Amino acid sequence: MGSKSDKKSQDASLLPVTYHLKLPEDIVPESIQKKVKSAEKGQILCKNYPYSTKMKRKKYEREITRLQIELLKLQRWVQLNGERIVLLFEGRDAAGKGGTIKRFMEHLNPRGARVVALPKPNEKEMGQWYFQRYIEHLPTSGEIVFFDRSWYNRGVVEPVMDFCRPTEHHTFLREAPQLENMLVNSGIHLFKLWFSVSREEQFRRFKARETDKLKQWKLSPIDVKSLGLWDEYTKAQNAMFMATDTKACPWTVIRSDDKKRARLNCLRYVLNQLNYPNKDQELVEHFDAEIIGSKEVIFDTSEW
Repeated sequence: MGSKSDKKSQDASLLPVTYHLKLPEDIVPESIQKKVKSAEKGQILCKNYPYSTKMKRKKYEREITRLQIELLKLQRWVQLNGERIVLLFEGRDAAGKGGTIKRFMEHLNPRGARVVALPKPNEKEMGQWYFQRYIEHLPTSGEIVFFDRSWYNRGVVEPVMDFCRPTEHHTFLREAPQLENMLVNSGIHLFKLWFSVSREEQFRRFKARETDKLKQWKLSPIDVKSLGLWDEYTKAQNAMFMATDTKACPWTVIRSDDKKRARLNCLRYVLNQLNYPNKDQELVEHFDAEIIGSKEVIFDTSEW
C-alpha cells in the first residue's frame, strides 16, 4: 500500500496549476457565446476582419524565421551604434501582446534586449510621480526594451477599473505626450503598438484559458471583470488615442484576431521603420495594411 504522502502527491497532481477561475455565463452576450461554441478550428469569428480563416502554420513559420534573422541584423546595428529602442505593447486583455513579444525576443541576444512587465505598484511607488518607475527601465546605449504593458495602464485599465481618480487620468493624458516627446528628442526610437481584438475572439481565448492548465495563470479576476466592460474599455481607448496619438509619437494599431498575421505584420512594420545595414527591404516593406496601420485606417473613421 502506498503511504499517505504518496496519496497526497497524486491528489495534488489533479489540482489546477493555479487558482481556477470560471467565466460567468452571462459575462458576454449570448450571441457571442453561441458563435464561439459553434466555431470551427481556424475560423475567424469577427465579420469585419479581412480574412475568414487563420494563417497556416507552415507558411507562418517560414516567414517568421526570415523576419527573426532581420531582427538579429537590427540588434547588431543597435549595439554597434549605441541606439536605444523602446516598444510599448498595449491592447485589450488576450489581444496577443505577450506572444508577439516572445517572437521578437526568441533569438535576440538577451544581453541587449529585455522585457519589462511591472507588477502593481508598491507603497513606495504609489507615492512617486506616476511615470517614475517606468523611467527607471528605459534602455541604455545599445539596448532594446519591450514593455509588456506600460505607463498606458493609466490610459485605459486604471480609469475603467477605478484604480485611479479622474483627475489622475486627465493629468496622465496631458503629460504622456510631453514625456514621449522628450524620449524621442533624446534619440530613443519609440514604438506605441496597440493590439486590437474582437469581442468574439477575446471571449474564445478566455474560454481556452479557463481549461488549459498551462494558461490558467493568465486568467485573473481583473481579466474576467474586463469581459463585461467592453464598452467602457472602448470609450477609454478612444479617449486615450485622441489625447496621445501625436505626430512625433503616433499609435500603430494591429488587428490581432489572427495571432500569426499580427506577429508577422508587427515584426515587418517595426523593421521597416528603422534604417539598419543590409536590410532585406523587399521582405519588410510589404506589411498588410488591412492588419496594421494608424488608428484612422484600422478603426472605423466615423469614430474619429
